[in-house]
Amino acid sequence: MFNLFKKSESNAPDDVKGLRDALLRLVKDQLQKSEGGEGRHIKGIHIFINASTADRHLYEGAVYLDDQEKFKEEIQRIADDFALDLPANWAMEIAFTDEFPLDAIKADGLSAAIFIRTKEHNIQRSGSARITILNGKAEKVSYEITSADGKINIGREAKAQVSDGFFRLNQIAFPGDSKNESNKFISRQHAHIEWNNESGCFILFADEGGVPPGNKIKIKTPGKEILTKLHSTQIGHKLNEGDQVILGESAVFEFSYHTS
Repeated sequence: MFNLFKKSESNAPDDVKGLRDALLRLVKDQLQKSEGGEGRHIKGIHIFINASTADRHLYEGAVYLDDQEKFKEEIQRIADDFALDLPANWAMEIAFTDEFPLDAIKADGLSAAIFIRTKEHNIQRSGSARITILNGKAEKVSYEITSADGKINIGREAKAQVSDGFFRLNQIAFPGDSKNESNKFISRQHAHIEWNNESGCFILFADEGGVPPGNKIKIKTPGKEILTKLHSTQIGHKLNEGDQVILGESAVFEFSYHTS
């Protein structure tokens, strides 16, 4: 059944079945590389597709876009067949995007990339940082955050009603009635920052309003010419000293681990 995993192709298949086999082979190969082939630590498998207009329908069919649970079931069968021991609650995300996240692994010969999200260890660490608003009008000029703060929401309005009818509290809030033009392009649910215990750092995540095709998030890291862009709500950016983050069109904040 799994002989397809023994072959290698330099060119992308030109039919749905061949493309599905190639994508499943990509998943299988990366699962086996992760922690010696053991899958207990895995929280999620994320597949990103950057296909041309002409090929998009092939990729949509390959991943069962209208019923993605089928593709997840095929991955689960592979994991079971190779005794990879995935946890019962592992998640799958498939995203069509213009650019691959920097942390994702590009597949040879395919318009696809993969990212495997893993569990954190239990070693307790702590940290603090400062957020300084450089452009746009927030409720405060600067914010000090700590690892004990939990999820730190960023968005328009301190208390914003969202699509499900509930209210989201933004700890870093840009008032919607401000005359500052930058505030207009910040979503109610734009982003959040969390402390990552395993890496010992703060990580910036895009929320529903901060990923394409909505308002976007771009990060400029000192010493790097390439901007980091967030394309998924699942893959975050490890914040570095001096990172400048653009929210929407022109609102900017600077991140620093040095607090006052």
